[in-house]
Amino acid sequence: MAMNLTDLNFRSPLAEDGMAVNELIGRCPPLDTNSGYCNLLQCSDFSDTSIVAVTPDNEIVGFISGYLPPQRPETLFVWQVALDEKWRGKGLARQMLSDLFERQTNVSHLETTISPGNTASEHLFKRFFESQNMMVEKTVRFSRKTHFANKHPDEVLYRGGPD
Repeated sequence: MAMNLTDLNFRSPLAEDGMAVNELIGRCPPLDTNSGYCNLLQCSDFSDTSIVAVTPDNEIVGFISGYLPPQRPETLFVWQVALDEKWRGKGLARQMLSDLFERQTNVSHLETTISPGNTASEHLFKRFFESQNMMVEKTVRFSRKTHFANKHPDEVLYRGGPD
């Protein structure tokens, strides 16, 4: 039986979800894979600023990790967006991102970094910022040359908010 978005449950991740999240990210190239321990911390210490999409049989098919930067507590920084391949192109990421942002109290801005050419992420965040009527600033946050020793493309910061 084919499932649709209404069959999914969105919730904060639990520590017990750490390895399933790690496996999901591993199936989502070109996302950077982190250690299982890192994903465990995201699912426990950063659960309030992260979200999972779960099927009725408890399969995690989507994960967005985020955090509130200590210097900018009014900002949700989105680190990674991972979707199981069979759920891509259905609006799931946008729905999860909107739900996650709406859950945050005292947050008025959203930031993320995107490598140039990652059109899926560029499209997702462009649509999110438009839906929230946010102005967007783009600047290089981490430079290929300065920060990545020419081994990774630039990471462009997208900062959206009311100002």
